[in-house]
Amino acid sequence: MHYDAGFVLGATVSEQLRTFAGQLFRLDEHLDRLFHSLEFVGVNPGRSRQELGAIAIQLASMNHALLAEGDDLGLTIFVTPGPHATLAPPDGGGPVVGLHTYPLPFRHWSDKYSHGEHLVMTDIEQVPERCWPRHLKCRSRMHYFLADQRARLIDPSARAVLADEQGFLTETASANLLVFRRDEGLVSPPLADILPGISRAVVLELAAGLGIPTSERRLDPADAASADEILLSSTPSCLLPVTQFQSRAIGGGKPGEVYHQLLDAWSQAVGLDIAAQAICHAMRPTSTPMS
Repeated sequence: MHYDAGFVLGATVSEQLRTFAGQLFRLDEHLDRLFHSLEFVGVNPGRSRQELGAIAIQLASMNHALLAEGDDLGLTIFVTPGPHATLAPPDGGGPVVGLHTYPLPFRHWSDKYSHGEHLVMTDIEQVPERCWPRHLKCRSRMHYFLADQRARLIDPSARAVLADEQGFLTETASANLLVFRRDEGLVSPPLADILPGISRAVVLELAAGLGIPTSERRLDPADAASADEILLSSTPSCLLPVTQFQSRAIGGGKPGEVYHQLLDAWSQAVGLDIAAQAICHAMRPTSTPMS
């Protein structure tokens, strides 16, 4: 609806999930984060956590059956406050809840597993905590859009990493940042300073299982520039290496050993080769309709 606050103001709480072999990954954790965000913004979706979970499972099951063997889906859940009062008619309705799936667009990251990502800092900063809390997963993300635009003016293959007002690194538009240093292990920015990524939590769990030390502290650009490895965790791609930061090579310009260990462990946990799947399905012959 043209008068919905999600359209007019971008006031939308959302979650992005993916499947492995057709099964939604960490659905409970995503629903927990969704309802935590909804509680903060004061929106009652009119559906219980259990109802939304059941709808998500049914939708993923139905649409996964339309894919080629070995392929997988992304699933989006979004909730808006409903009509924007200054534009809507008196009976405009209430909050809008939507779910949709799509074939994972592996082509956007399939080559990154072996070649890595490039990260660039720009003059666009992370939204201050006083504007909205970092734990809020919402679609009001113009700052990320602008940062990525400016990063690509510096390096067409780069994505932006944002710093806060004090100059400490936070995250990218769609991924949590972690650095690996041989003398410290795997280091994340403090959870209070970033979106609490579900995939980030998975990486830390896998690291613990592999005996890789983990910790949290504020990271400045020098920490990243001197890191042995930099990793990006996100729902669709799971884990990607960073091979260049601020136009300087990281780890000799190629994915490192810790990255490979963690990605292998993740693949074993979900029962498929994550990188091989992305490469196999990067270029689908035809698009598959989804709802």
